[in-house]
Amino acid sequence: MGPKQVIEYLGRYTHKIAISNHRLIAIREGDISFKYKDYRHGGHSKEMTLEASEFIRRFCLHILPSGFMKMRHYGILASRNKAVDLNKAKEFFGLPKWQKQKINWETIAREKLKVNVFQCKHCGKNSLELVQSINPGRAPPVNIMK
Repeated sequence: MGPKQVIEYLGRYTHKIAISNHRLIAIREGDISFKYKDYRHGGHSKEMTLEASEFIRRFCLHILPSGFMKMRHYGILASRNKAVDLNKAKEFFGLPKWQKQKINWETIAREKLKVNVFQCKHCGKNSLELVQSINPGRAPPVNIMK
């Protein structure tokens, strides 16, 4: 196993949720069917059906204990190191250099999601515009259960 395989292996467990909705196939009569990748057999997509209680048991194994946090961006992917360290890793693997892109949310919604955020859902006119932002009257409640 080389460094590329190690990074791919760790990436599957540190940066993803336990199961995303698009992998769920069916829920019938107390059974849940879902797709998964079998990395032991060439990464082929397979289907599994479990009883709901077993599915929930396995899902709960991914819930972190109180006080723990999901690892998001650490090491070469940390924001403060990304421009330098990530490019060193990409250079090692012969990949193109990473550059930060500045794209506003409206462009992402239009190009990736095919949604015009300024179009009214009811009349279809492009007339929505931000008129006023209303701040909450008070701060959110403090979590005393920590």
